[in-house]
Amino acid sequence: MYGGDEVSAIVIDLGSHTCKAGYAGEDAPKAVFPSAVGSVDQMEDDNPDNPEDNSGSALDSKSKVKRKLYVGSQALGFRRDFMEVISPIKDGVVVDWDIVENIWDHAFRECLLINPKEHPMLLAEPCSNTQQQREKAAEMMFEKYQVPALFLAKNAVLTSFASGRATSLVVDSGGGLATVAPVHDGYVLQKAVATSPIGGEILTDCLIKSLEQKGITIKPRYSFKRKEIRPGEFQTVDVDFPDTTESYKLYCQRAIASDIKECVSRVPDTPYDDSSYSNIPTTSYDLPDGQKIEVGADRFKIPDIIFNPSLVQTIPGMESFAETAASLRGLPQMVIETINKCDVDIRRELFSSILLAGGTASMQQLKERLEKDLLEESPQAARVKVLASGNATERRFSVWIGGSILASLGSFQQMWFSKSEYEEHGASYVQRKCP
Repeated sequence: MYGGDEVSAIVIDLGSHTCKAGYAGEDAPKAVFPSAVGSVDQMEDDNPDNPEDNSGSALDSKSKVKRKLYVGSQALGFRRDFMEVISPIKDGVVVDWDIVENIWDHAFRECLLINPKEHPMLLAEPCSNTQQQREKAAEMMFEKYQVPALFLAKNAVLTSFASGRATSLVVDSGGGLATVAPVHDGYVLQKAVATSPIGGEILTDCLIKSLEQKGITIKPRYSFKRKEIRPGEFQTVDVDFPDTTESYKLYCQRAIASDIKECVSRVPDTPYDDSSYSNIPTTSYDLPDGQKIEVGADRFKIPDIIFNPSLVQTIPGMESFAETAASLRGLPQMVIETINKCDVDIRRELFSSILLAGGTASMQQLKERLEKDLLEESPQAARVKVLASGNATERRFSVWIGGSILASLGSFQQMWFSKSEYEEHGASYVQRKCP
């Protein structure tokens, strides 16, 4: 057992789009910043004593490339020459632990201003996490950060706890992935988990391409400045930065497109088709560079990709993803498939407590449309109920909130995987302590 009720545990949820960190027992995370980081390659000379010796080429073994990472919204918001934007997470799983270490450092040292040695850590992990990934996380937390105790909890379980349920079907629609996971008595039923790559980022990319086709180019904020020509009257002047990388340009465009998506789009009540929505009223949006754009049918078409992934094929410029999209299932089909893979005895209960979570789930009318489609496709006897918090913050941070509730419970304190147990049994013991 670790500590007692006075333990101020730290809860960290590293998602594919943002990282959330804060104190257990609070109702929202203290720090929320992008999971993507800026990376600039810097040449590092291994032989500083002998500057004359430059016979070797620039790529000789004497000079090593060292990358400098920039973490957090402010560091990323500042444009730098040759800065690439890279994410440590691919398909929901960590692929670059060096970046994760920098993200954790930023959360502890810059945002929460704590010493990790003094706080137990609760880390949220995706349902698809492998044993190797969990052991690596435990090893880093105990070896590098010297934390006194650790617990790894599955995202779906935490979302379920956040709404006060031990059994539910969690539909987590995040930035990089949509996951449907059944939770029974506080455990994820792994064999029935379904995932789809259609998350918020794909929708944002579809919106960018769709606007480009109509001749609207989103200008990143760094590419122009506004000049006052007369009092109260401004002119936009383009600024050219030839050394800006393509990935940084896209990162900035995505930030603006994501805001357009959140402001104007809503899920259509019926499946989208061009003829019904061709003369729908448009909604205007002011871009940062002063352009006023009108968004018409796209505001219904883009969200409907969640329900009908093959719509991606109709968007020019998304060909690379279109082949994958053809074989993907919509959200209602994923829900029904997942429930059918579970034991007959719990299916009714899962149908009646479907929980919506994640940033993309905050989209207008998503809950109503999902419920409507499920009612049409589910068995007659099932009582379909889709539950979503009315508060967008709670929906977005439900995983973190679940972790905050769990780590502050008195009865949870004996569940921690302590440092002494790690020293005695090694990292593989995490499988026993955090099932």
